[in-house]
Amino acid sequence: MSKHTISRRQLLQSAAAGTVSLALQDSSRAEAVFQFEYIVASSMYGRLPIAEVVAEVRKTDAEHIDIWPERHANHREQIEKMGHDAFASLLDKHKVKVGIYTVYNPGLHRCQPWMPVAKKFGGTMLIANAGINKKVKGDAAKKAVAQYIERLKPVIARAEELDLLIGVENHSGSFVNQPENQTLFLDMVKSERVGIALAPYHIDQDSKMLAAHIEKLGDRLFHFYAWQHGMGCMKKLPKEQELLQMPGRGDLDFTPIAAALKKIKYSHWVQPFMHPVPRGIPILPTASEVSAEINRAQKYLEKCLKRA
Repeated sequence: MSKHTISRRQLLQSAAAGTVSLALQDSSRAEAVFQFEYIVASSMYGRLPIAEVVAEVRKTDAEHIDIWPERHANHREQIEKMGHDAFASLLDKHKVKVGIYTVYNPGLHRCQPWMPVAKKFGGTMLIANAGINKKVKGDAAKKAVAQYIERLKPVIARAEELDLLIGVENHSGSFVNQPENQTLFLDMVKSERVGIALAPYHIDQDSKMLAAHIEKLGDRLFHFYAWQHGMGCMKKLPKEQELLQMPGRGDLDFTPIAAALKKIKYSHWVQPFMHPVPRGIPILPTASEVSAEINRAQKYLEKCLKRA
């Protein structure tokens, strides 16, 4: 997903010299221009009609959508109701692609029924949290991780068959919440099909620590939620306080994080994200307002990347 480019000026100069083909060949060896590739979480639009949500994706700087089910949205359920052919036509109409199926419901170890569906629409990843109690420690933790990995083996095998990735989110209630436990989990799971879907919201709001952790994860970082804690998402707050979860609104500086993503040549999606209260509603009243807020967050992230 990272991009290699040759500048327009270079191309014109090469054309004038009659060396366009050589210039294009050399461009593959030119310095990579690192860019973020964005994806839109359908949950940002709550339970709005999937047709309305898909129509908004290209209005942001994205072409991929992350499909969420109940309780955060009901777009997976809407797709099943409308039928796969109708949804495929909707995607084609708006030139949008499915990138991710988020499967907190029913969970990673029970997500196999949704893997061929995701693949059917062009998806490359499924994401949920790991069902490992965060309170286990020491040898008990290693035993719990090993048991969970055993439950995941059929999922990993199916991911191999379908060429899918499995992103494990560092949810606050899970053992893999904290960076050191993510490292332990990845060391034990071994499969390169499994990586971390990193949500800064659930970790200490320390940009430098987060940047160092991103560097340590390297190519096992499969997804990045551009999501900070702000004032949280567990109780109803005035909208301006709730929106502090979004990049560029709360206190978290994403510049060191952008620099770390650039350093590891991160090649997966970046997703501006937050949870509304209650779950299942759009983060703002209308689809157009949601898209405008996503665009604002992406512009902030681009500024961070330029400073990185």
